[in-house]
Amino acid sequence: MVTIVIGDRLGKGQNVAKGIEKAGGKAIVIEGMAADMRLGDEMEKANADLGISFCGSGGAGALMAANKYGYKVTHHLRSIEAGETAIQEGNKVLGFGFMDVEELGYRLTKAYIKMQEGK
Repeated sequence: MVTIVIGDRLGKGQNVAKGIEKAGGKAIVIEGMAADMRLGDEMEKANADLGISFCGSGGAGALMAANKYGYKVTHHLRSIEAGETAIQEGNKVLGFGFMDVEELGYRLTKAYIKMQEGK
């Protein structure tokens, strides 16, 4: 089962989590304000497959996780399709602007599962 950690600057991410779970994954939403800045630490604790960071710029938490743990990262994403492409390119941490929508979680999880099946 794919495990995805969600860190949102405003403490959100519950809608993305619903989509992840609907697609058959396990979602971990980091609680509290500035949760994006703790993304890498929580990914390490959970041995997560992917991490999703949300903030205004779409980069802060993702870059922090990548710098601290060496994860392959892409940031400043603004669409679901960009996230799917990032997964296909092997990124482990995805940085988005604020996008707490169920479809994002669902489609990213499906993209990751499809990529793993192709290996």
